Amino acid sequence: MNALAAAILEGDCAGALSSARRLRQSGLSAELIVIRGVEAAMAKLDAKCTLEQFNLLEIMLAGRAVMDVMKFLYPAGKEAQNTKGSVVLAALEGDVHDLGKNILKMILIANGYRVVDCGKDCPLEKLVAAAKAERPLAVGISGLITPIIPLVRSVKEVLLKRQLGGVKVMAGGAALKQSSPDRLNVDFVAESAFDALHYLEKLAGAGK
Repeated sequence: MNALAAAILEGDCAGALSSARRLRQSGLSAELIVIRGVEAAMAKLDAKCTLEQFNLLEIMLAGRAVMDVMKFLYPAGKEAQNTKGSVVLAALEGDVHDLGKNILKMILIANGYRVVDCGKDCPLEKLVAAAKAERPLAVGISGLITPIIPLVRSVKEVLLKRQLGGVKVMAGGAALKQSSPDRLNVDFVAESAFDALHYLEKLAGAGK
């Protein structure tokens, strides 16, 4: 796991993929590799981003290594049937970082959810329009930088005005997971991608 995390942080795609393959061959699950390897590396990146001790090239290289590993762990050809419900994901306007969102998207698809990805630097109106069209179980907001927090706080209010008050709002990412649902005015704050998945599983189960 340490070798995998180190390769990711170095932006070493080949090394990260090789480590992930060895871990899978040893019998470890994809979820465990993501939690202990990929997310451990991302936590270190998150800490740098929070302290503004990073550069964009470093994030881009690490992000490329992460996505190579995720595509290996969750091949597109093994996507489950989308039967559990839909989720709308976005990194809101002003935030151009979408690595965490993309990881969550792959995990949700692999676990049977339909994902509508509104992308990064997403205007609030675009997010709300997608929610109105999709009527999802939840809207997921990924945030790496603190300036978007006021925009995050307004999401539930705007959804309520559009008669979408039943849509849950969950948040995650370096800038948001340090806060609480009350302070962000959301229903759930995820510590990790699998934390978000488990929350959605409860919502999907409650809706049956």
